[in-house]
Amino acid sequence: MNVIKKAIRSILKIILGLAVFLLLYALIIFITSIIPVNKNKSLKTHNNIPVYILSNGVHTDIVLPLNNSIKNWSTSISYLDTKAQDSTRNLIAFGWGDKGFYLDTPTWADLKTSTAIKAVTGMSSSAMHITFYKELEENENCKKIVITDEDYKLLIGYIEDSFAVNGDQKIQRIGTHSYGKYDVFYEAKGSYSLFYTCNTWANQALKSGNQKAALWTVLDKGIFYHYE
Repeated sequence: MNVIKKAIRSILKIILGLAVFLLLYALIIFITSIIPVNKNKSLKTHNNIPVYILSNGVHTDIVLPLNNSIKNWSTSISYLDTKAQDSTRNLIAFGWGDKGFYLDTPTWADLKTSTAIKAVTGMSSSAMHITFYKELEENENCKKIVITDEDYKLLIGYIEDSFAVNGDQKIQRIGTHSYGKYDVFYEAKGSYSLFYTCNTWANQALKSGNQKAALWTVLDKGIFYHYE
């Protein structure tokens, strides 16, 4: 009986510890998500490059011009890698995330316990999801900002550094994986975890380009809060 009581007490302590951790985690997320960064820096003059912040309700993408005088993404990321091979699309979306989620979990019903454990613990690798768009409409899940050339260069640098490259310093496509006709996956650096999610990456991207962002967030809402 003593063994059973000890086991029950141990289980209760684990449950209590987990509950306290989740409560603190949620509280920290809330507080750091509403603390602004670069609140005034984004109000510069001579802003002329359009950038979109796009969410599907869970995950945030950063959307840039496919080609302008500063950067031509098509030299390293070709529309020919997509199923549609549509050359008329002039916007390119970048979404960093867990490779297992991206490739093995097309829907929540397909989520495996092993994939979830690897993702939240930072034990898996990451991927960059690229999507080509013709145009985007502003709404509650799509915000347009216009930034300076200097800030755009900083944003580009952050995104470029997020890709994993081979010995020839070229980014690496991941097979023929895609969700539809206009997207493709590439190898990326870093690991997804409870403390660094796809939205954390997007928030850091905005920070790097001197745009409004949360102090820290793991949720898309933490980003969009600062663009309401």
